[in-house]
Amino acid sequence: MAGDVLSQSEIDALLSALSTGEMDADELKKEETEKKVKAYDFKRALRFSKDQIRSLTRIHENFARLLTTYFSAQLRTFIQISVASADQIPYEEFIRSIPKMTILNVFEVPPLEGRILMEVNPNIAYAMMDRVLGGRGVSVNKVETLTEIETKIMSSLFEKGIENLREAWANIADIDPLLTDFEVNPQFLQMVSPNETVVVISLNTQIGDTTGMINICIPHVVLEPIIPKLSVHYWMQTSKKEPIAEEIEMIESRIRDADLPVITELGSTDISIQDFLLLDVGDVIELNQSIELPLTIKVGDVPKFTGQPGQIGKKLAVQILESLKGGDEDGK
Repeated sequence: MAGDVLSQSEIDALLSALSTGEMDADELKKEETEKKVKAYDFKRALRFSKDQIRSLTRIHENFARLLTTYFSAQLRTFIQISVASADQIPYEEFIRSIPKMTILNVFEVPPLEGRILMEVNPNIAYAMMDRVLGGRGVSVNKVETLTEIETKIMSSLFEKGIENLREAWANIADIDPLLTDFEVNPQFLQMVSPNETVVVISLNTQIGDTTGMINICIPHVVLEPIIPKLSVHYWMQTSKKEPIAEEIEMIESRIRDADLPVITELGSTDISIQDFLLLDVGDVIELNQSIELPLTIKVGDVPKFTGQPGQIGKKLAVQILESLKGGDEDGK
């Protein structure tokens, strides 16, 4: 914290006090080793770990990108939405932090219990509505006097926007967001008890020259069934796909029909480059393979069998005598 950082003059004064004996370094060390009591506010119970908050942040960073694409297409103007923060606070504290008159969209997310709240700053909401009605995106804050038509336009716009939450949450839950309430006064909206812990994801939103915040409030009761899926172990684990019988049969069939070169070596030898250059028609190269020894049969350049040459009808052939062990890379 900024209050814990000493200025250069304070550091000089502290060093001077130690050197003159006004302060005892041993006493300072003793104070450091003593156990310090940290105050705990039971009204502000932390229900989520830092790891789980980071997972929620990643999920809603994806949601912010989806919202940016959606609103850009709907409003046909420059839109930029990004995650500013993700915190867990009591519901009462969240209600106090938002304007007294604002745009509140309440959604159910079945099959999960409870409801989530999307609070849209009036400046942002009116800029969006002005664009929908053909304006330049100018914000005029008169949220307390919303007409029925304006209410319908706003609720429809945000109802379609929240559908992107289904895709953003796809990895942790298959939800079906549904708008159930539209309100402008937070005092008339009591989703959970005042001390209930909620996660608030704040989205920085810019529409043309207008900026504001969109806050998504998710009560603990909504996230409780999927909390294990918010851990880093769940995100890092890989699911093993079970092979399908039809796929296995197709692969085996194609392997059986694959062409492989089968080569029978009659022998080999080494000669010098000088001898090679002097070779002429009719010359004979002696191989190092005795006619009494079996030949090596290779399959795909890998020695697999031994055999002996022969003839079937008018065609040359080779008869397999035995398999070679340890001829392939697996030692089989």
